[in-house]
Parts: sequence; structure tokens; C-alpha cells
Amino acid sequence: MKYLHTMVRARDLDETLDFYCDKLGLVEIRRYDSEAGRFTLVFLAAPDDVERAREGSSPLLEITWNWDPGDYDGGRNFGHLAYRVEDIYATCQRLMDKGVTINRPPRDGHMAFVRSPDGISIELLQAGDALPPREPWASMDNTGSW
Repeated sequence: MKYLHTMVRARDLDETLDFYCDKLGLVEIRRYDSEAGRFTLVFLAAPDDVERAREGSSPLLEITWNWDPGDYDGGRNFGHLAYRVEDIYATCQRLMDKGVTINRPPRDGHMAFVRSPDGISIELLQAGDALPPREPWASMDNTGSW
């Protein structure tokens, strides 16, 4: 398992990047805009981590800005922790066997979400290409929020 990033939501992307980049000194590594999803992801690294971050070997801060305005209550401004795993299905099965609810099953062979006992969302991402869809995961519904 490899720690990938922590995600926080931004109400105002310019204001947020001003804080994290201009004031705190983090460096933008990459950006992704999704017209269909109506969001922007901006990945930031600490100055001493920039080279390793560009090589994919340093954790990042992911800023998520949803284009449609909204308030984030109940901790929704803090998004999730993300970890890359070698086998998403085996990892989810091991967690289920230990009593963990899979809130967003890995139907696509690529991504799943679980929650900590304190309600923190944990994103699990398949290393490399997505695995072929597999049951029981492919037909599992979401459970709760993630």
C-alpha cells in the first residue's frame, strides 16, 4: 500500500490556491478539469517534494473545486485520504472480512471507498490498470456515504 494524497474541497479555487501556493508555498504539480463532472482537481506538493512528486513518489495535497457552489457541512470540506493498493479486490475482501463496510465497492476494478470509525473517507485505488470487473463487486450497491 502506498499513501497517495489528501483531498480537501475549496469554496473558491483562487482564494484556496492563494493560501496554499502564494502564502504557504506549495507548488502546483498538475491540474485536471472535468467538464462532464463539473469539477477541477489541483495537485500540490511541498517545495522540497516537487521533484519526487513529479516522478509520482511523493504524496500530494489534492484541492477539489466543484464548479457548482455549495456549502460543505459535516466535515465535507475534508474529502479523503487515498492509498494505492496492489489488488483492489483482495484489499476490499480483507477489509470486509474484518467487519469494514465497503461504502463504494470497486465495481470498475479501479476505485473503492471505506470510512474510518471517525467517519474519514479512505479512497483505495488499484495500482496500474483497472482490474477486469468481478463479482460480487460488479453488482454491489453503494452503502452509506463516502
